[in-house]
Parts: sequence; structure tokens; C-alpha cells
Amino acid sequence: MKVLMINGSPDPKGCISTAFAIVAEELAAAGIESEQVLVGNKDIRGCIACMRCRELGHCVFKDLVNETAPKLAEADGVIIGSPVYYGNPNGTVLSFMQRLFYSSATDLRMKVGASIVSCRRGGNSATFEALNQFFGISGMPTVPSTYWNDVHGYGADDVYADEEGVQTMRNLARNMAFMIKAIADGREAREVPARNKVTFTNFIR
Repeated sequence: MKVLMINGSPDPKGCISTAFAIVAEELAAAGIESEQVLVGNKDIRGCIACMRCRELGHCVFKDLVNETAPKLAEADGVIIGSPVYYGNPNGTVLSFMQRLFYSSATDLRMKVGASIVSCRRGGNSATFEALNQFFGISGMPTVPSTYWNDVHGYGADDVYADEEGVQTMRNLARNMAFMIKAIADGREAREVPARNKVTFTNFIR
């Protein structure tokens, strides 16, 4: 069992990486591997809606998105982490996630998802909401904790001083481990619910 951690921070040793380390420690204690992919300092362009991924089975741009797609397919859980930029996630991680989730041919249903946000003071709730949008539309159960999944601080060392944030990360990891194992047990007992054919509608017809 494995969790893919997508780090939207440009700092490989920053607050998000520190929060991921806390989560990874708890996951390891539960027998679950984790792998971190650093996105925030990469040159990732946004989706251009060319729809070539529907023909190719992967994004037309050959970059970290396509490199990560097989890891997404193998993972039982996904965590997206981002610092707050002007009350929103880092733009790079949004471009990455939009292209990854849209172009991937993987059925993401019943993989579990969670997001983690780091902020100095504010903007965490809006950023948290934006990142969580990727899960519901993909049929992925969202993992709860004992608070919204955020840590406060300006630098990595500050994260450990946020005792409530640290405990939130630990509880998140424990809940994620439980859900991954419970869903795996459930797959052996019954099939994943059938998915109806997607019908696209809009508000003018």
C-alpha cells in the first residue's frame, strides 16, 4: 500500500515538506509507504484544452505530469500540499493537478485523498477548499482529521511549534491508513459501485 504526496511548495525543505514528513512517519508506522513528488519549483504549464489526452491516454506535454501519472495509478492514497499564495494554492500545483487528473486514464474511484495547507496567517481555508475539489469529482473519499489540515508558520521549524497542527497531521495519517486498509478489505468482499455513463449538460439546454 502506498500514498503519493504531491508537494506544491517551491521549497523542498519548507513547511509542506515538514508536514509531509510527519504524515509519512505515521503512515510508515501503519505499514504504508509514501513517496513525495516536488512540483512547486518546476516549470509546469497549464492545460490548453487541446483534448489530445483523450486520444493518447496521457497529456500532450511531456513533463512531470506524465512522469507522475503511473505513480498516481499505483497509489492507494493521494495527498496534495500547498502553501497559501494570495489566499489560493500555488499556481504551479494547480496547473499540475488539473492536467494530471484530467489527462490520466486511471480510474481514481476509491483511492483516498487529502490536502494539506501551510500558511503564515490566513488564506488556509480557501486554499484547502480549492485542493479538495480534485477528490469529489474523481470519486475519491476525502480523509478527515481533527481539524482542517493546515499548519502555521513562516519556516519549517515553525511547523513543529504548531502543536495542534502537528497533531492534526498525525490524526490525518492514522485516518488515511485506516481508510486505505478498510477500502482494500471492502474490495475483496464486494465490487466497486458501477459508474453510470457520464452525460455532460450545461445551463442553456
